Amino acid sequence: MSDRIVKSTVLKAPHDRVWRAISDTKQFGTWFGVDIAGSFTPGARLACKITATKVDPEIAKSQEPYSGTPFEIVVDKVEPMRVLSFHWHPYGVEAGDLSKEPMTLVEFALDEVSGGTKLTITESGFDKIPLERRAKAFAANEGGWTAQLELIAKFLAGGYAA
Repeated sequence: MSDRIVKSTVLKAPHDRVWRAISDTKQFGTWFGVDIAGSFTPGARLACKITATKVDPEIAKSQEPYSGTPFEIVVDKVEPMRVLSFHWHPYGVEAGDLSKEPMTLVEFALDEVSGGTKLTITESGFDKIPLERRAKAFAANEGGWTAQLELIAKFLAGGYAA
């Protein structure tokens, strides 16, 4: 499966609380480590800047060298309580101008399960990324999504602003 990354976890939080953590750009930014100008609305092009996550000092340190790096996301779908998806350029922090390069699709899907809420993050479309960047982008995001699952779990457990 070189075209997609799939990560999932069961979060010990109510479904509506997890939905707010992924669909509210301020909350999303707190755990993810990004400042997003605007809200998740289908079709919206949102200007973003990397910041340090507020929920894990160790991961925040790894984000600091990229602090202020701009990128853009294009919101695809917002299906309340179920799915949020957007397009972006994977691992664009060291790549320069990516405006002519295809974007991948990132999807956050929620399901109510016993003991909490299952969050599945899928990023697809890596096969369209130019060969010279594909493996590095895939490897970076593979590890990045693992870290993001940890960050959202800490955010939800830590009593951060709802």
